[in-house]
Amino acid sequence: MRLYDAAKPALFSLPPETAHHLVHRGLRTVQDTVVADRLDQRYSVSDDRLQQSVFGLDFPTPVGVAAGFDKNAEIPRVLSALGFGHVEIGGITAERQPGNPRPRMFRLPENNALINRMGFNNEGADRVGDRLDREPQPDVPLGVNIGKSKSTPLDEAADDYLYTYERVASAGDYFAVNVSSPNTPGLRSLQNRESLEAILGTLKDAGASPLLVKFSPDLPKPAVEDALAVVDDLDLDGVISTNTTTSRPDSLQNPNRAETGGLSGDPIETEATDQVRFIAERTDVPVIGVGGVSDAVGAYKKIRAGASMVQLYTGLVFEGPSIARDINEGLLELLERDGFDSVADAVGVDLN
Repeated sequence: MRLYDAAKPALFSLPPETAHHLVHRGLRTVQDTVVADRLDQRYSVSDDRLQQSVFGLDFPTPVGVAAGFDKNAEIPRVLSALGFGHVEIGGITAERQPGNPRPRMFRLPENNALINRMGFNNEGADRVGDRLDREPQPDVPLGVNIGKSKSTPLDEAADDYLYTYERVASAGDYFAVNVSSPNTPGLRSLQNRESLEAILGTLKDAGASPLLVKFSPDLPKPAVEDALAVVDDLDLDGVISTNTTTSRPDSLQNPNRAETGGLSGDPIETEATDQVRFIAERTDVPVIGVGGVSDAVGAYKKIRAGASMVQLYTGLVFEGPSIARDINEGLLELLERDGFDSVADAVGVDLN
């Protein structure tokens, strides 16, 4: 039995946020120690077929950690030791925020799913920026996810995003603009063309590069096409698809399905992959696929649907620290089965 399988019942007996902090603290303790070196030896998969150059960055594997797991940039190096090919920290806001009242994270174990309404809880751009400047960076690309402060009016959002970007600019390898979290009032309204042009244009003018935008799975298809027109007009570097959803599929079995917030995990996998395909068919920029990634088969579907890379969070909660290794090893088997020489060769092969 894997160690995580033995520990999982005890962790799942705790409130989800308490368990997360416990795991987070443990990873922080072993970061930059011989234990992290051993984790790297156990979980990292080194194979040229997994390597890609995407928006000018070299990624050793296509499997990354999604924003939300390491909000304050405290454990990016140990996450890379778990075999992840990139780590996206945040979301970070200009102001320090406590987030929404607890409880604000809920497990749906029957569905390998989570619902969260965290509300961009983070230490704020100044403190996180100082940490990024002070501490070593991981040896894989580091993405910085930027959100809007809750107290900032929507018509001042561009300046709010700009302040955060400027505090983290020197440390990030790429920057992801989050206008799609369901847990900050009004945030998703910033996915309209005018708001996107203001926010993304401001960041482009400030030199943010590579610059990506993260979309909601609940955005109507015409609105997605309008947003992609902004991506093309501003010559952005990529798209992240998707964030959590406010929808509640009939398959959800746990009473926690009634909780408000964003749903993630297995129940949104198919919808998320469909959105990756929809976006990849309409833009030439790289797409990072997020949503329900928990095994190699699901990751491969997103890659074939047009995702250059994938990210996960909920899968890490339910599958444990071996998930990146398991997916990467599984991807190698799938590439060999289908006759591809590399992950790059498989990207988008199922597109029309």
